[in-house]
Amino acid sequence: MDISPLRSHSSSRLLLLFFYSIRASIPSSSVVASHQSQRKNVPMDLFDSDDDTSSISSSSTMRSERPGMDDVQVHKDLMLDQSLDALYEKRTSTREQALASIVDAFNSDLQHEFVEKKFATLLHQCLHCTKKGSSKETSLASHVIGLLALTVGLGDQAQEILEESVTPLSQALKSGREVLKITSILECLAVITFVGGTNPEQTETSMQIIWQMIHPKLGSNVVATKPSPAVITTVVSSWAFLLTTVDRWTLSPKLWQEIVTYLSSLLEKDDRSVRIAAGEALALIFESGTLEKFAAEAKESANNGSVKEGSVSQEALIHMHGLKSKVVNQVRDLSVEAGGKGSAKKDLNSQRNLFKDLVEFLEDGYAPETSTKVGGDYLLTTTWYQMIQLNFLKHFLGGGFIKHMQENEFLHDVFSFTPKKVGGRGSGMSSEEKRMFKSPNSALNKARTQFLNKQRMLAKNMNDGHYAATVENE
Repeated sequence: MDISPLRSHSSSRLLLLFFYSIRASIPSSSVVASHQSQRKNVPMDLFDSDDDTSSISSSSTMRSERPGMDDVQVHKDLMLDQSLDALYEKRTSTREQALASIVDAFNSDLQHEFVEKKFATLLHQCLHCTKKGSSKETSLASHVIGLLALTVGLGDQAQEILEESVTPLSQALKSGREVLKITSILECLAVITFVGGTNPEQTETSMQIIWQMIHPKLGSNVVATKPSPAVITTVVSSWAFLLTTVDRWTLSPKLWQEIVTYLSSLLEKDDRSVRIAAGEALALIFESGTLEKFAAEAKESANNGSVKEGSVSQEALIHMHGLKSKVVNQVRDLSVEAGGKGSAKKDLNSQRNLFKDLVEFLEDGYAPETSTKVGGDYLLTTTWYQMIQLNFLKHFLGGGFIKHMQENEFLHDVFSFTPKKVGGRGSGMSSEEKRMFKSPNSALNKARTQFLNKQRMLAKNMNDGHYAATVENE
């Protein structure tokens, strides 16, 4: 007999109790005791209350009916199924609690088995939540979609997430101005594009959607509004995160000039988080050696006596170098800024450290090196683009960062990181999933190879730009 997860209806519970009592051939009093224990530990009716979501994650004493799985895993699987079912409920608070439970589950473990079975249902229910849900519900649903993309990694499913989500997420951005809603959607869009973007056009589309939130004159049909510092910070960091994955040379010199000019203006804003985000984005742009590439083009055109279409004029090049000099002076001032009244010391130190590193990079060509402890290992970065990727994903994953860095194959590829096994446990994938992933002819493995080749190409471009910048300054 196929019995679905318990609802909060007494008749369903009695039917399930009756079934279990016959199947197990135990006294009815014992069945009642077991049922009360299950109600205590797997409370579906909690989704119909306004209680705190933390009560949903209490430990289970259920006995596994599936060989080879312990009680805790059975409880987690049941909770995920119930949370997914609760996304169909009408009450907003019920859906919010269910989404929060799913976020916790995806942070604590890589839910490969659940995703394999319920991928499409979870994606479309979350997208539905972003359309008509509250600001909190939209924020949680957006976060689940991002976690889903990071969990599936490279391949057709990640591409499907991006293709199915771009339009509804873009529409949701225009349907309200709540900061929590906007920032969550922007971060989600950045993550799903980072994982599922298979061509430059997809990535550039997402970058344009993100950028238009603070700089609408570069787009069309966008109503100009004054964004909050939190939105500006999220836009710049999300945009820079995606910039780490594209070839900078595809952008026109005029567009680069507008971008650098705008980021320079953000360095003068009162909000420290805005200044830090702008500083990181500028560091990434200068690391690519964009100005030096344009200088080489302009010099070649001058020597040949002909100007190619779209090439940089000498006047424009002079302006861009003047702009870079202005940024260097701004960065140097921010690296020694005194703390203002009421400013958080932590934020002030973060700003000083960032801009000190940026001054050193602009003057000497050395990018900062970072070391992040992951279990018994250390994740190292030696470039601005690696550091920006790490900071963004660390912020997005929050409490799930260590777990994902230890077991997420996609993140291992992104950072060329091979962690030690923790407690002898594997990646959490089933044997069938491991065979699919490791097979040389699998779609996942081909996508992985393509991604790694792209990473190497971008790293080479970064090194070339870094070298060019160093030579130019000598």
